[in-house]
Amino acid sequence: MPNLPDDLTPFTDFAAALAQRGGEIAQQWFRADFTIDVKTDCSPVTIADRSVEAELRERILSAYPHHGILGEEYGQKAVDAEYVWVIDPIDGTRSFITGSPLWGTLVALLHKGRPVVGAVEIPVLQERWIGTAAQGCRAGSPQKGTVTSRVSHCTELAAAQFYTTSIRYFDEQDKPTINQLADTTANALFGGDCYIYCLLASGYIDLVVESQLKPYDYLALVPIIEEAGGVITDWEGKPMSLQSDGNLIAAATHELHAQALHFIRNRKCK
Repeated sequence: MPNLPDDLTPFTDFAAALAQRGGEIAQQWFRADFTIDVKTDCSPVTIADRSVEAELRERILSAYPHHGILGEEYGQKAVDAEYVWVIDPIDGTRSFITGSPLWGTLVALLHKGRPVVGAVEIPVLQERWIGTAAQGCRAGSPQKGTVTSRVSHCTELAAAQFYTTSIRYFDEQDKPTINQLADTTANALFGGDCYIYCLLASGYIDLVVESQLKPYDYLALVPIIEEAGGVITDWEGKPMSLQSDGNLIAAATHELHAQALHFIRNRKCK
């Protein structure tokens, strides 16, 4: 791959450590008594979200003071820098506050705007995924240790295991298309936030389509999906970036991705 830094290993290790530490902090409040605040976009936020991001930002600034940072809770700093860290302290806050274990800490590193390292830590399940450009994707768990993560070989919508977090997260004009897409696949399930992308990277499911995402929701997932052999783009087939509109298709194979992309674009044009 062109224009990659000479050695991403130190960044990969740092991202993995950040995500692990974020999960440790958040887990102190999991299924505990805490106040739930509501942000201006009507999404929930807790002391856990804020505490995780505050510490991770401090660690990044200490280790890499000239790097940029974008986080869900505390905004952006120098996002035009050559290297930018992107943090989602708790992806799946609604899951977190309702006691579901399917939430995670996401850390991405962008190099010249391109996601080159992504780490996802699922603390309650003690599972993690780490993808690094041109170096593959690894999954870790107490049951299997650390293994190479690979997507499935599914190439047909009719055979695909399909996931999206919630039909409520689509605009009204897009909901019929997503419902039709779900009906076209072999099996459609809902919920999971970042965890469903990890399931895709490990070959358990085949297709994810979502909307209204923010950069901190998806940038860590890009190296994980791509380095596991999958495809992840917006609804126009363009690479995901800081400037993406938040509409996303992630698929196990190029063939399946092309079919899902055609399905969505064809229905939206009618």
